[in-house]
Amino acid sequence: MGDTAVTEKKRQRLVAVCGVKNSGKTTLLSRLVGELSKEGMKVAVIKHDGHDFTCDACGTDSYRLKEAGAYGTAVFSDFRIFVHKTGFKENEKDLIRMFPEADIIFIEGMKESSYPKIEVIREGISRAPVSNPMGRFLIVTDRDRTEYKEETAGFEEIQRIIEKIRNRR
Repeated sequence: MGDTAVTEKKRQRLVAVCGVKNSGKTTLLSRLVGELSKEGMKVAVIKHDGHDFTCDACGTDSYRLKEAGAYGTAVFSDFRIFVHKTGFKENEKDLIRMFPEADIIFIEGMKESSYPKIEVIREGISRAPVSNPMGRFLIVTDRDRTEYKEETAGFEEIQRIIEKIRNRR
């Protein structure tokens, strides 16, 4: 008889981390990415910026070519790629497809989405959730947790936050 083992496609997790500016989203993500990476997970992060941004370093060849009028530039080596494209009409779903090997993809931002999300609320920066409640499964805060009717965790509870992400269906 032949081998009847069935290979199971791994389940990729997607979690948005949102909150107001300077609330600690990147700090929290850095800690989550660090811990998950230490565990051997492949982690990708897609950052949504509600404003325009510059992504190519002034003075580099790709920057000069962009400034000369190229609508897009790409730089690659044996270890990484960098693509800069203007007139980008795609959305985060197109970017998510660029990371098929990732075990987990975090999206920083996207507070209006219905993605599974963690909202970050920091004392002196924000008080109440500002994200679409659809999909929100955790509030990470340094404020008095009894202020919130939803489940909360402190910034220092990284392993607990990771467990909440893992248990998310």
